[in-house]
Amino acid sequence: MIWTNMELLPLVCLCLLTWSGTTFADGNETEIIRVSAGSDVTLPCSVKEDVEQKRFEWMKDGLKEVFLFDRAPQPRQDPEFARRVSYFQEELRNGNASITIRDTKMADSGNYTCDFPGRQTSHIQLVVGAAVNPSVITLRVTQDWAALQCVVRGASPQTEVEWQDGSGHNLTAQLQVFDRDGRYDIILQTTVTKTDIYRCVATQKEISHQTHAWTYVFICGRHSGLVAGVAVGAVLGTLVVVGVVLAVLRARGYRCIKGSRSNTI
Repeated sequence: MIWTNMELLPLVCLCLLTWSGTTFADGNETEIIRVSAGSDVTLPCSVKEDVEQKRFEWMKDGLKEVFLFDRAPQPRQDPEFARRVSYFQEELRNGNASITIRDTKMADSGNYTCDFPGRQTSHIQLVVGAAVNPSVITLRVTQDWAALQCVVRGASPQTEVEWQDGSGHNLTAQLQVFDRDGRYDIILQTTVTKTDIYRCVATQKEISHQTHAWTYVFICGRHSGLVAGVAVGAVLGTLVVVGVVLAVLRARGYRCIKGSRSNTI
């Protein structure tokens, strides 16, 4: 059978409509959002029409009800999200179905979907990390070196920790990592041999967080020769000055005596 162009046109249109309809139903790639625990986060979702009289639903990991809107907010919600989720009521007419989760917790990490039944589904992966603050101590100090230790506790996701000198150069260090059910305790030790300011830098790339702690180290052995030289020079200089002063005073005293004697004659 030979098909004419006019006969093929409806079939082509049908195929295009079917393909575009499938894409519209679930065509969004997963968006990854990273935040620090304790902060608020907005999960975006929008369509190009007024949704004040529509139904949309937010779910976590396909099981937990985060927020349900059906012409009005519905009370059906998982207890762990109770009183922590809000929506943008004034923006519904503009198609904004986004929600905000307040005071995020580590347990909030997961995969979220915003679903308009039979129309569109948005996918978001939320990563909630525990922001860390390193602490540093000096383990031991000698005349020639000092042993330093940096400790980071409860890091999640796993954190990159580095020792740096005052110029920002990374130092060779010994690393220990302890996994505490998905949260990490990290100990980093290094030995330094010069007087300088040293920083322990903790970087959490997944939640865009970086912080540091610093300490100042004075190595006596590196300066002992200089100190001794300065001290000897200072003593010798003092003796010379004292000798000169005494000589001048004696000379002046002698002339004063001679002068007074001359005046009495």
